[in-house]
Amino acid sequence: MTSAAGGGHAVGVSNEEFRAALSRLAAGVVLVTAHEAALDPEGPGGEDAGMTATSFVSVSLDPPLVAVGLRTGSRMDELLEEQPLWAVSMLTEAQRHIAGRFAMKGRLSDRLLFQDVPCVRGEVSGTLLVQGALATLECRTEARVPAGDHTLLIGRVLTTGLPSPQEGPLLYFRSKYHALPRG
Repeated sequence: MTSAAGGGHAVGVSNEEFRAALSRLAAGVVLVTAHEAALDPEGPGGEDAGMTATSFVSVSLDPPLVAVGLRTGSRMDELLEEQPLWAVSMLTEAQRHIAGRFAMKGRLSDRLLFQDVPCVRGEVSGTLLVQGALATLECRTEARVPAGDHTLLIGRVLTTGLPSPQEGPLLYFRSKYHALPRG
């Protein structure tokens, strides 16, 4: 329910109204990845995990910090509660299929999700980084902040990768993926 008087400010907002309002904010699309084996480098190989996110922001330049929103109780949230190392690949418009694959509800196992996705392992985190991404970041968790049905994960950026893809960024707007118009 929104206020009819002056300015249309929210008095009480339903989930649907909130989602519709926020869908009008264009956001970059990233793939957040982590690797279970980093918990015990001497142990048997673990699985890689990944999730598509649009709630990703820069937090600080000095020190270099970023934040990403994780659905509380999700596989990634639970893994990153134990595992401090993770990575971010900023996806291009040509990587829309990767974003869609990792955003599916009731999706395949993580092992199958990474099939046919060209990746390299980060030197610091051991986490998969998508080849051809606009940029990649390897991070270490600095803080976890409970925020409603999400956890804000704040990470210190340990390394950056700046490939030179020809494509523009993949954007999410009005609940669909988009590319910037060519100018």
